Amino acid sequence: MTTFAILIMSLLIGMRHALESDHLAAVASLATRSPSLRHTIGLGATWGVGHTLTLFLFGSVVIWMDSVIPERIATGLEFLVGVMLIGLGLDVLRRLWRDRIHFHMHRHEDGTVHFHAHSHKHHTSHDDLAHRHEHPPGFPLRALLVGMMHGMAGSAALILLTLQTLDDPWLGMLYMLVFGIGSVLGMALISMVIALPLKITSRRLTWMHGGLQAGIGLFTLISGVLICIPLGRQLLV
Repeated sequence: MTTFAILIMSLLIGMRHALESDHLAAVASLATRSPSLRHTIGLGATWGVGHTLTLFLFGSVVIWMDSVIPERIATGLEFLVGVMLIGLGLDVLRRLWRDRIHFHMHRHEDGTVHFHAHSHKHHTSHDDLAHRHEHPPGFPLRALLVGMMHGMAGSAALILLTLQTLDDPWLGMLYMLVFGIGSVLGMALISMVIALPLKITSRRLTWMHGGLQAGIGLFTLISGVLICIPLGRQLLV
Protein backbone atom coordinates (compact mmCIF):
# COMPACT_ATOMS: atom_id res chain seq x y z
CA MET A 1 0.00 0.00 0.00
CA THR A 2 1.39 3.42 -0.95
CA THR A 3 2.00 6.19 1.58
CA PHE A 4 -0.76 8.29 0.03
CA ALA A 5 -3.27 5.45 0.33
CA ILE A 6 -2.25 4.88 3.96
CA LEU A 7 -2.80 8.56 4.80
CA ILE A 8 -6.18 8.69 3.02
CA MET A 9 -7.19 5.58 4.95
CA SER A 10 -6.08 7.16 8.24
CA LEU A 11 -8.13 10.29 7.47
CA LEU A 12 -11.28 8.24 6.81
CA ILE A 13 -10.69 6.04 9.86
CA GLY A 14 -10.27 9.19 11.96
CA MET A 15 -13.62 10.54 10.72
CA ARG A 16 -15.25 7.19 11.44
CA HIS A 17 -13.62 7.11 14.88
CA ALA A 18 -15.46 10.33 15.79
CA LEU A 19 -18.78 8.49 15.40
CA GLU A 20 -18.19 6.03 18.23
CA SER A 21 -21.03 6.08 20.73
CA ASP A 22 -19.01 7.33 23.70
CA HIS A 23 -17.65 10.22 21.62
CA LEU A 24 -21.13 11.15 20.38
CA ALA A 25 -22.51 10.99 23.92
CA ALA A 26 -19.82 13.29 25.27
CA VAL A 27 -20.12 15.92 22.55
CA ALA A 28 -23.93 15.79 22.56
CA SER A 29 -23.92 16.48 26.30
CA LEU A 30 -21.58 19.43 25.73
CA ALA A 31 -23.84 20.71 22.94
CA THR A 32 -26.74 21.14 25.38
CA ARG A 33 -24.79 24.08 26.86
CA SER A 34 -24.07 25.69 23.50
CA PRO A 35 -25.84 28.96 22.57
CA SER A 36 -25.41 28.70 18.79
CA LEU A 37 -24.80 26.39 15.85
CA ARG A 38 -21.35 27.88 15.25
CA HIS A 39 -20.35 27.37 18.87
CA THR A 40 -21.52 23.74 18.79
CA ILE A 41 -19.44 23.04 15.69
CA GLY A 42 -16.53 24.68 17.49
CA LEU A 43 -17.10 22.34 20.45
CA GLY A 44 -16.85 19.33 18.17
CA ALA A 45 -13.70 20.61 16.49
CA THR A 46 -12.14 21.44 19.88
CA TRP A 47 -12.94 17.93 21.10
CA GLY A 48 -11.10 16.63 18.03
CA VAL A 49 -8.09 18.85 18.75
CA GLY A 50 -7.89 17.61 22.35
CA HIS A 51 -8.27 14.02 21.17
CA THR A 52 -5.44 14.52 18.67
CA LEU A 53 -3.11 16.18 21.19
CA THR A 54 -3.04 13.32 23.67
CA LEU A 55 -3.20 10.65 21.00
CA PHE A 56 -0.21 12.14 19.22
CA LEU A 57 1.70 12.63 22.48
CA PHE A 58 1.14 9.10 23.79
CA GLY A 59 1.60 7.60 20.36
CA SER A 60 4.90 9.35 19.73
CA VAL A 61 6.33 8.18 23.04
CA VAL A 62 5.24 4.59 22.44
CA ILE A 63 6.45 4.50 18.84
CA TRP A 64 9.89 5.94 19.55
CA MET A 65 10.36 3.84 22.68
CA ASP A 66 9.19 0.76 20.77
CA SER A 67 6.82 -0.31 23.52
CA VAL A 68 3.11 -0.63 24.21
CA ILE A 69 0.77 0.78 26.84
CA PRO A 70 0.20 -1.82 29.60
CA GLU A 71 -3.24 -3.39 29.32
CA ARG A 72 -4.21 -2.49 32.89
CA ILE A 73 -3.40 1.19 32.32
CA ALA A 74 -5.38 1.19 29.07
CA THR A 75 -8.32 -0.41 30.87
CA GLY A 76 -8.08 2.16 33.64
CA LEU A 77 -8.16 5.03 31.15
CA GLU A 78 -11.23 3.56 29.44
CA PHE A 79 -12.88 3.24 32.86
CA LEU A 80 -12.19 6.92 33.56
CA VAL A 81 -13.89 7.78 30.27
CA GLY A 82 -16.96 5.94 31.52
CA VAL A 83 -16.86 7.88 34.78
CA MET A 84 -16.52 11.12 32.81
CA LEU A 85 -19.58 10.24 30.70
CA ILE A 86 -21.61 9.52 33.83
CA GLY A 87 -20.64 12.95 35.14
CA LEU A 88 -21.54 14.67 31.87
CA GLY A 89 -24.91 12.91 31.70
CA LEU A 90 -25.75 13.78 35.28
CA ASP A 91 -24.77 17.39 34.59
CA VAL A 92 -27.28 17.63 31.72
CA LEU A 93 -30.05 16.15 33.88
CA ARG A 94 -29.08 18.41 36.79
CA ARG A 95 -29.43 21.51 34.62
CA LEU A 96 -32.84 20.36 33.40
CA TRP A 97 -33.97 19.89 37.00
CA ARG A 98 -32.46 23.23 38.03
CA ASP A 99 -34.33 25.07 35.29
CA ARG A 100 -37.55 23.26 36.25
CA ILE A 101 -38.77 23.09 32.67
CA HIS A 102 -42.20 21.55 32.54
CA PHE A 103 -45.22 21.58 30.26
CA HIS A 104 -48.85 22.62 30.43
CA MET A 105 -51.84 22.15 28.15
CA HIS A 106 -53.33 25.46 27.08
CA ARG A 107 -56.74 25.89 25.40
CA HIS A 108 -57.68 28.99 23.42
CA GLU A 109 -61.19 30.38 23.14
CA ASP A 110 -61.51 28.99 19.61
CA GLY A 111 -60.88 25.48 20.90
CA THR A 112 -57.24 25.21 19.81
CA VAL A 113 -55.20 23.16 22.26
CA HIS A 114 -51.41 23.19 22.49
CA PHE A 115 -48.63 22.60 24.97
CA HIS A 116 -46.30 25.25 26.24
CA ALA A 117 -43.33 25.13 28.56
CA HIS A 118 -41.77 27.43 31.08
CA SER A 119 -38.92 27.39 33.53
CA HIS A 120 -38.81 27.93 37.26
CA LYS A 121 -35.13 28.78 37.24
CA HIS A 122 -34.37 31.44 39.84
CA HIS A 123 -33.27 34.75 38.34
CA THR A 124 -30.78 36.99 40.06
CA SER A 125 -31.77 40.54 40.92
CA HIS A 126 -29.88 42.05 37.99
CA ASP A 127 -31.48 39.72 35.43
CA ASP A 128 -33.94 42.25 34.09
CA LEU A 129 -35.66 41.62 30.75
CA ALA A 130 -34.70 45.06 29.55
CA HIS A 131 -31.00 44.33 30.08
CA ARG A 132 -30.88 40.61 29.31
CA HIS A 133 -28.23 39.68 26.76
CA GLU A 134 -25.93 36.81 25.92
CA HIS A 135 -22.23 37.07 26.52
CA PRO A 136 -20.07 35.60 23.77
CA PRO A 137 -18.87 32.15 24.84
CA GLY A 138 -15.20 31.80 25.65
CA PHE A 139 -12.80 29.06 24.65
CA PRO A 140 -14.50 25.64 25.10
CA LEU A 141 -11.99 24.29 27.62
CA ARG A 142 -14.35 21.55 28.77
CA ALA A 143 -14.60 20.16 25.22
CA LEU A 144 -10.80 20.22 24.93
CA LEU A 145 -10.35 18.31 28.20
CA VAL A 146 -13.02 15.75 27.28
CA GLY A 147 -11.32 15.20 23.92
CA MET A 148 -7.94 14.80 25.61
CA MET A 149 -9.40 12.17 27.92
CA HIS A 150 -10.82 10.27 24.96
CA GLY A 151 -7.48 10.56 23.18
CA MET A 152 -5.65 8.97 26.09
CA ALA A 153 -8.16 6.15 26.35
CA GLY A 154 -8.21 5.45 22.62
CA SER A 155 -4.46 5.64 22.10
CA ALA A 156 -3.65 2.02 22.99
CA ALA A 157 -5.69 0.37 20.24
CA LEU A 158 -4.64 2.89 17.59
CA ILE A 159 -0.95 2.63 18.47
CA LEU A 160 -1.05 -1.17 18.34
CA LEU A 161 -2.67 -1.00 14.92
CA THR A 162 -0.12 1.52 13.71
CA LEU A 163 2.85 -0.49 14.97
CA GLN A 164 1.55 -3.65 13.36
CA THR A 165 1.12 -2.13 9.92
CA LEU A 166 3.91 0.46 9.66
CA ASP A 167 7.65 0.01 9.94
CA ASP A 168 8.69 3.65 9.62
CA PRO A 169 8.16 5.61 12.89
CA TRP A 170 7.90 8.90 11.00
CA LEU A 171 5.15 7.45 8.86
CA GLY A 172 3.47 6.22 12.04
CA MET A 173 3.48 9.74 13.47
CA LEU A 174 2.14 11.15 10.22
CA TYR A 175 -0.56 8.49 10.28
CA MET A 176 -1.64 9.58 13.77
CA LEU A 177 -1.63 13.26 12.79
CA VAL A 178 -3.83 12.68 9.72
CA PHE A 179 -6.04 10.40 11.82
CA GLY A 180 -6.44 13.28 14.27
CA ILE A 181 -7.35 15.69 11.50
CA GLY A 182 -10.01 13.22 10.38
CA SER A 183 -11.42 13.06 13.91
CA VAL A 184 -11.57 16.88 14.05
CA LEU A 185 -13.47 17.03 10.74
CA GLY A 186 -15.74 14.14 11.64
CA MET A 187 -16.70 15.52 15.02
CA ALA A 188 -17.24 19.04 13.66
CA LEU A 189 -19.68 17.61 11.08
CA ILE A 190 -21.52 15.42 13.55
CA SER A 191 -21.73 18.33 16.00
CA MET A 192 -23.58 20.30 13.35
CA VAL A 193 -26.05 17.42 12.98
CA ILE A 194 -26.53 17.31 16.76
CA ALA A 195 -26.89 21.09 17.04
CA LEU A 196 -29.58 21.58 14.38
CA PRO A 197 -32.50 19.88 16.19
CA LEU A 198 -31.46 21.46 19.49
CA LYS A 199 -31.36 24.91 17.92
CA ILE A 200 -34.66 24.55 16.04
CA THR A 201 -36.59 23.17 19.00
CA SER A 202 -35.20 25.77 21.41
CA ARG A 203 -37.01 28.49 19.42
CA ARG A 204 -40.29 26.85 18.47
CA LEU A 205 -40.81 23.55 20.31
CA THR A 206 -39.65 24.08 23.86
CA TRP A 207 -41.21 20.83 25.06
CA MET A 208 -39.30 18.88 22.41
CA HIS A 209 -36.11 20.75 23.23
CA GLY A 210 -36.38 19.67 26.85
CA GLY A 211 -37.10 16.11 25.73
CA LEU A 212 -34.03 16.09 23.50
CA GLN A 213 -31.83 17.33 26.33
CA ALA A 214 -33.24 14.70 28.68
CA GLY A 215 -32.62 12.02 26.06
CA ILE A 216 -29.04 13.20 25.57
CA GLY A 217 -28.45 13.22 29.31
CA LEU A 218 -29.82 9.69 29.74
CA PHE A 219 -27.91 8.40 26.70
CA THR A 220 -24.66 9.83 28.03
CA LEU A 221 -25.29 8.51 31.54
CA ILE A 222 -26.19 5.01 30.32
CA SER A 223 -23.20 4.94 27.95
CA GLY A 224 -20.91 5.70 30.88
CA VAL A 225 -22.48 3.01 33.06
CA LEU A 226 -22.19 0.40 30.30
CA ILE A 227 -18.50 1.23 29.92
CA CYS A 228 -17.74 1.22 33.66
CA ILE A 229 -19.43 -2.04 34.63
CA PRO A 230 -17.35 -4.52 32.58
CA LEU A 231 -14.13 -2.52 32.90
CA GLY A 232 -14.61 -2.16 36.64
CA ARG A 233 -14.86 -5.96 36.92
CA GLN A 234 -11.61 -6.32 34.96
CA LEU A 235 -9.82 -3.86 37.22
CA LEU A 236 -10.99 -5.68 40.37
CA VAL A 237 -9.65 -9.03 39.17
